[in-house]
Amino acid sequence: MRKRSVLSAAALTLFIGGAWIAYTQAPLPQPLNVEKIREDLYVIIGDGGNVPVYVTPEGLIISDDKFERDHDEILAKIKTFSNLPVKYVLNTHNHGDHTGGNAKMYATAEIIAHRNARDNMVAQKLPGVPRIAFTDETSVTLGGKEVRAKYFGRSHTNGDAVIYYAAARAIHTGDMFLSAADAAPFIDYSSGASAIEWTRTIDKVLQSDWDYDVVVPGHGPPVKKADLAAFRDRFRTMRDRVGGMVHDGRSKDDITKMLVSDFKWNATGGSMRQLDSFIAELKR
Repeated sequence: MRKRSVLSAAALTLFIGGAWIAYTQAPLPQPLNVEKIREDLYVIIGDGGNVPVYVTPEGLIISDDKFERDHDEILAKIKTFSNLPVKYVLNTHNHGDHTGGNAKMYATAEIIAHRNARDNMVAQKLPGVPRIAFTDETSVTLGGKEVRAKYFGRSHTNGDAVIYYAAARAIHTGDMFLSAADAAPFIDYSSGASAIEWTRTIDKVLQSDWDYDVVVPGHGPPVKKADLAAFRDRFRTMRDRVGGMVHDGRSKDDITKMLVSDFKWNATGGSMRQLDSFIAELKR
């Protein structure tokens, strides 16, 4: 950035991606907490992405594994409700606050992710690249219990998988959905995201034949299906407001002020740093 005053679109995308990766790795460690959803389904919350833990008679199936630094505490939290080992980890996407523990999980578990998420991890030189990848849908059955992972389309990245704990009537969305009402979505263009397709992807999740009433977001407490729909509506309203301003020739500064005042975006946060790419996608 110091050598050139103007970045090309490609370089800007790489910068945004680097900023997001730095953001997901930089925060100071936070304590982890366990919330019980069902008799056999728990979620570990705090310091990175949420980690649902599904207990079966033959071992545990989890989705995501936070930062590498959280590995030992994740296992310690699991010990408070189960002595069984983690057998499978399903990654919702490629970001390091959701996949950072992959490499250490290989001691007992197999890691599975969408092909695009795996490709993103390879391209970004992230550790713990999954050995198994899928393109549309896959499932894991352990101890007579099934967990499904399905790709509904682009949103936060181009490899977002939604995890379905069928018998527990719960899903894990990763960062496709954030439960905080004022959470600013990060549209990670360096990992193939799309603001335009994001709401269409959530529509497919909501319209699927999956039977669920609990939604575990990428960050924040578990909520209900209606909250996922409300997030979809907020995102669509925000995107349409930005699109209208772009169509009217309003400046980036005007759009920034609107997002800060009306949608509570942090003016210097990670989400705002992708605004140039967001505007470029809407122009296309």
